[in-house]
Amino acid sequence: MSATFTVDYFCSLDGHGSATGWPGYWGKEGPELRDDRVRTFAQDQVLVFGATTFREFASFVTTYDEPYYDSLNQLPKIVFSSTLDPRSPGWEHSTVLHEDAVTAIERLKRTTDIPMRSHGSISLNRALLAAGLVDRLEVMVFPAITGKKGYASLFLEGPELDLELVESTVLDGRTMKLVYAPHLHTSVPAGVGPQLRHAD
Repeated sequence: MSATFTVDYFCSLDGHGSATGWPGYWGKEGPELRDDRVRTFAQDQVLVFGATTFREFASFVTTYDEPYYDSLNQLPKIVFSSTLDPRSPGWEHSTVLHEDAVTAIERLKRTTDIPMRSHGSISLNRALLAAGLVDRLEVMVFPAITGKKGYASLFLEGPELDLELVESTVLDGRTMKLVYAPHLHTSVPAGVGPQLRHAD
């Protein structure tokens, strides 16, 4: 028995998950992207959040109208938090865990076969990637470069990874969905193969 864990990450071309002054989805949401989200969250799975992203999503589903929000409400959810009240987490079908996320996810992957998915939650997912617990990395790359206004990068200061491309799709003629199987990178011994260098 082994559950798969998927990290779901939206970013600009330069790898930022958010940008000051830019609208949601970088202003590039389209019908194929919405349909992809509907299919994604219609699957049987457990959603996993850090506390900040959990609070944001709990607010989104009552403030905005997206076609997949009904599924988000109904799916079981786990949130790792030391501050949320386990008796009243603030979003239906949610369980608060006051424990180390890496330890808990490693245990859940061994003891259940229900897939788990995390969207957002940068620090949580960076730790899970570094621990080698992520089976699928789904990256939605929006056609925008946010430059100095970008922030919340999943990959900056994170682990080094080798990525095996599993699937690639273009949505709405502009947004790339790239699905990878990530593997922790093993350094090549010095002197083996060409070294990458940045030009001045």
